[in-house]
Amino acid sequence: MGKKFLLDTNAVIDFMANKLPESAKKELAKIIDTEINISVINKIELLGFDKVDQDLIDFVSFSNIYQLDEDITKHTIEVRKKYRIKLPDAIVAATALHHGFTLVTNDTADFDRIKGIKLLNPYFI
Repeated sequence: MGKKFLLDTNAVIDFMANKLPESAKKELAKIIDTEINISVINKIELLGFDKVDQDLIDFVSFSNIYQLDEDITKHTIEVRKKYRIKLPDAIVAATALHHGFTLVTNDTADFDRIKGIKLLNPYFI
């Protein structure tokens, strides 16, 4: 099995809004066509807007959503304490680390200090 990816909220929003360069959009589409993985916090962020269009609702419904189980909760606490990052980012980072995912995000600066995390900026695929 190939490399697995966890999509951050900003990557999904930019993909859905056609903000990515054409080559990056094609590469991200390949990742999405293979398997969509998001954290429960990404689901909350994506569907928590006042107006959510049906395409986004469908996207989330087709995603594998990784919940906050005991292992991810413990990992989140460790990441938050060690790196002093926002709770949503700590949850996303802990989910990626725990499952060995490469995190697809254009906010790489929020995560690049975290030891062991693999990052992919969708604008530079």
